[in-house]
Amino acid sequence: MERALLQSLVNFLSYRGPDARGSWMEGSIGLGHALLQTTRESSGERQPASLDERYWIVADARLDCRAELIAELQRAKRAVHAKAPDCELILQAYATWGTPCVDHLRGDFSFAVWDAGHKQLFCARDHFGLKPFYYAQVGDLFLFSNTLNCIRMHPRVSGDLNDAAIGDFLLFGLNYDNATTSFRDIQRLPPAHYLTVSVRGVQSRRYWTPPTDGRIRYGKPEEYVEDFQSLLERAVADRLRTNHVGILLSGGLDSSSVAAVAKEVAGKSSRATEIRAYTYVYNSLIPDREGDYAREVGEFLRIPVKFMAMDQAQLFERYDDPDLSLPEPVDNPFLAVISDAYRSISADCRVLLSGEGSDNLMDFQMWPYAEDLRRRGEWWRLLTDVANYLWVRPFPWRGIRARALRLARKDPDQPIYPDWLAPEFSRRANLPDRWKERTELPKSWVAHPIHPRGHGSLALPQWTNMFELEDPGATGCLVETRYPFLDLRMVNFLLAIPPFPWFFKKTLLREGMRGRLPERVRTRPKTPLQGDPVSAQLRLTGADLLKETSWSTDLDRYIGRSALMAPHVRMNREQLSVSLRPYCLNNWLRSGPRFRYKFYAEISND
Repeated sequence: MERALLQSLVNFLSYRGPDARGSWMEGSIGLGHALLQTTRESSGERQPASLDERYWIVADARLDCRAELIAELQRAKRAVHAKAPDCELILQAYATWGTPCVDHLRGDFSFAVWDAGHKQLFCARDHFGLKPFYYAQVGDLFLFSNTLNCIRMHPRVSGDLNDAAIGDFLLFGLNYDNATTSFRDIQRLPPAHYLTVSVRGVQSRRYWTPPTDGRIRYGKPEEYVEDFQSLLERAVADRLRTNHVGILLSGGLDSSSVAAVAKEVAGKSSRATEIRAYTYVYNSLIPDREGDYAREVGEFLRIPVKFMAMDQAQLFERYDDPDLSLPEPVDNPFLAVISDAYRSISADCRVLLSGEGSDNLMDFQMWPYAEDLRRRGEWWRLLTDVANYLWVRPFPWRGIRARALRLARKDPDQPIYPDWLAPEFSRRANLPDRWKERTELPKSWVAHPIHPRGHGSLALPQWTNMFELEDPGATGCLVETRYPFLDLRMVNFLLAIPPFPWFFKKTLLREGMRGRLPERVRTRPKTPLQGDPVSAQLRLTGADLLKETSWSTDLDRYIGRSALMAPHVRMNREQLSVSLRPYCLNNWLRSGPRFRYKFYAEISND
C-alpha cells in the first residue's frame, strides 16, 4: 500500500512535471519525482538520483555559478562533468561537504537528500525562497514536497485550517509566517533554511542572512557601472540555459534592462535561444502607456512582443472552475485572466524572466548613508555627497501633504483593521496583537547601516507568497519564472555599494543601460499604474455579481457577514482590497477540498 501511495503521489505531480517520473523505496524511506525540463542539462535527467547507492536526491533546482561549483568539486577529487544536471551537482556537493554544502550552492533550489550512511534526511531551500518546500510531520510520518497540494493528498494529513494563517490573510492579504501554511498539519521551510530528519528528530536552521557588513568602494565611478553590468550579464546568462525564453516586459526600466541583456547574452552564445516578450496592457479600462513603451523596446531589441489585454477581466470570473483552485487563499479577484495569461505564455516557453527585485534593492535612502559617513569620520565624502544630493534632489515640499497625513494616521492608503472579523475568532487567533505587530516597522529593518529598507525588504513574506503563486505547482502551467536581480552575487553587490549617487533615481541601472535601450525608456521616471483596475471594473459592472455569492458555511467561523460592506467605487484601493478579502476566502473555502476526492478514489482503485 505504501509503495502504491507513493506512486499515486508521483502520478499526481505529473501535471507540473510531465517529462519523466520516477520513485525509489527502501524500507520505510521513499522518494518520488516528476520532472519539468527547463535547462539544457536536464534533458537526460532522471530522479530520484543516486550516488554510490548511499546518497539519494530529489530536487527542483537551477544552479548559478555552475563552472565555479564544478571546479570546487573537482578540486575535492569528485568526478563531475560540465554537462551534469543540477541535481547531480547538489548530490556531489552533499557527499563532499555534508550539510555545509548549502554554503557552496547558488541559485534557485528546493531539494532533499537521503543519506543512508547516517540515516538522515537533509532538506534545503534557496536563499530567497524561489522554490517552494512544504512538509508535514504526523506521528512517525515525515512527508515533504515542493507542491502543497501533493502533501494534502496523503490520507494521514488532515484538511484542518491554521487559524493564524487565515487571520493573517484576512488582515493583510497573505500569511505573514514563512514557517506555516493555511493548513494546520502542513509547514513550509522558510527561505535560506535547511532541515534535517533523523533519530534526533526534526531540526531546522537558517544558513544565510542578507549581509550587513559588505563594503565596496571604488576610486572611479565607472568601476561601479562596469561591475554592475558584468554581474547582470552573468545573472541573466545563468538563467538563459534553455532554447525558448520569455520576458515579462512592462515597458519600465527594470524589465527592459533584463530584456536588453538577455538579447546580448543570447547573441554571444554558441547555442541559439529564442527570446520573446509578454506585456500586460489595459486598452480602455484605465490609462496605460506600458504597451507603447514595451513596443518601442521590442522594436529596438528586435524581440517580438505579445500584448495581453486585461480590460475584460471580471471580478471573480470563473471562480467555480476547479482549474483555478489554488493551494492557499489569494488576495486577487482577477485570477481567471492571470491564469489565462500564464497558459498562453506556457504554450511558447518554459522559462520566464522578470525584472522584480530592482526596486527593493535600489530603494534610495540618503540619511542612513550620511550618518554612516559621519560615524566613520569620512568628512570630505560626507560634505561632497550631501552637497551634491541637496543640489539634485526634488523640491523638498513635494509630497509633504501625504507625509503629514501619514504622521497624523489619516492617510487613506494606510492599512485598515477590518470591522467584520468574527469576535470569537479574533480573540482565539489574537488578531489585534498580530495587527499591531505587523503594522509596526520591524527592528530588522534598521540592521543595515546604509541600506536599511532595501535590506529589510528581503525578509518580507510578500516575496515567498509571489514566488509560490507563480510556481507551476500553483499555476498548473509549465512555465518557471526567474529573477536576475535576485541573483545572490547581485544582491551582495547592491547591499555593499554607496546609495548615492547610484540608487538615486536608479542612476546605476540607467548608466549601465546607456546605448542599450531607447533613450525614452532609459530615462523614463518610475511610473505607477495610472488607476485601479478593481475600482474601474466596479464602475463598469457594479457589484451585482457579489450579491449572488454562495457563502461557505465554514466562513462564519472567521467573519460576521452582517458587518460586511459591499465594495463600491467610492472606496480607495486599500478599502477595496480589504472589503474583497472575505469573498476571496469564501471562494477558496468552497473550492479547496474538491481535488482530494478524485485522488482518494484513484488510490483505492490501484
